[in-house]
Amino acid sequence: MTTPENTTPRGPVDSSRIPRYAGPATFARLPRLDEVGTADVAVVGVPFDSGVSYRPGARFGGNAIREASRLLRPYNPAQDASPFALAQVADAGDIAANPFNINEAVETVEAAADDLLATGARMMTLGGDHTIALPLLRSVAKKHGPVALLHFDAHLDTWDTYFGAEYTHGTPFRRAVEEGILDTEALSHVGTRGPLYGKQDLTDDEKMGFGIVTSADIYRRGADEVADQLRQRIGDRPLYISIDIDCLDPAHAPGTGTPEAGGMTSRELLEILRGLASCNLVSADVVEVAPAYDHAEITAVAASHTAYELTTIMSRQIAEARSK
Repeated sequence: MTTPENTTPRGPVDSSRIPRYAGPATFARLPRLDEVGTADVAVVGVPFDSGVSYRPGARFGGNAIREASRLLRPYNPAQDASPFALAQVADAGDIAANPFNINEAVETVEAAADDLLATGARMMTLGGDHTIALPLLRSVAKKHGPVALLHFDAHLDTWDTYFGAEYTHGTPFRRAVEEGILDTEALSHVGTRGPLYGKQDLTDDEKMGFGIVTSADIYRRGADEVADQLRQRIGDRPLYISIDIDCLDPAHAPGTGTPEAGGMTSRELLEILRGLASCNLVSADVVEVAPAYDHAEITAVAASHTAYELTTIMSRQIAEARSK
């Protein structure tokens, strides 16, 4: 069950008493789920990267994001909200998935997500590679029906197979469309760029229902206009946001498995997300942080702030729903 309405949420460790660099690295120094019993938003890691096609290492992404999140503070001025006071946010630890069997790992992630969502919590998932988006979407769709999807990524991730494998980090959204768990009237890629295998990739993607906002579109049109376009496409549908950190330019996110030149800035990503605050965000993920290729935690810091904005949106909506 989620946090009772008359219960004051337990927030982060007081950094005026315990230095930020001390103590266990939960997300934003929040309590563990087992310390509070229930949560409105569960931050959960999935240390799995057996679905990658190039550089591995995203299995260490969740903990890198947690370490970088030590600098997050309780008040979010950009959204004029204190997310950890509006709703109980807690770190639910990691979902341990089999690194040697992708099919089994996908089933494990789906079952664990089912359990978390059954408590009434929304999920803020830290990956891990993008393979995990499929089982997460399956679980969310069981609760909400087919969901709208905003997919922030340099790549389409709607390819059919890699080396005959159906489940990889390049295939989750084709599988999701095939399984009928996405609302095909409200699907968008955001931040795509770079070479493709052929023009047919775009043709196939369009047939699945995806719209595309490239990183060049964001540069030319600006974050506010892009956010407005995305809001109109989504409407009031239940929304899932999946963010591959490689949607950012390698200057802002070098620590990832398949970097592409010409991406958006971290500022543009955060501003677009803030522009989606009125959307019905039911869960989200941030994936593909590979700390072995990071420099001075640039990528992990960007990912932690991205997760913070998404968590703030969910917490605000939970509080608003309770006040009605």
